[in-house]
Amino acid sequence: MIWQIKHFSELTTTELYDLLQLRQDVFVVEQDCPYLDADGSDPQAWHLFRYDDNNQLVASARLFKPSETNPWSRIGRVVTARSARRQGLGRDLMTEAIKWCQREAPDGPIQLGAQVYLREFYQSFGFTEIGAEYLEDGIPHIDMERQP
Repeated sequence: MIWQIKHFSELTTTELYDLLQLRQDVFVVEQDCPYLDADGSDPQAWHLFRYDDNNQLVASARLFKPSETNPWSRIGRVVTARSARRQGLGRDLMTEAIKWCQREAPDGPIQLGAQVYLREFYQSFGFTEIGAEYLEDGIPHIDMERQP
């Protein structure tokens, strides 16, 4: 299994379908949270993902470079398939996402909006809280940042 990083414009239709299906399987169905996943941000994002040996998508994240309006990199839509959990894949995914952000913007911070129950997971990568808890689509979240 190898990690792939592609800009939205480089994704095949199958890869895009697989990414959207995995996100819906976890965020909408498993977490019982109906929300609009197709939020208009995917076309500006880079997509980090990995297929297993059976050609099933098992993990992905959405990555954003800094911009004029946001002087930080951003990691979002971090997701691991239920069938692939408890194997260290989430840690590998975050390690690869952080490496990409550091390559693209070595002097800038990295931000993410974490589900509160995953706070300690993200803290283990050097992320710290930068705001108060809030509800996003009915799920408690906290904004976090990692300094370069």
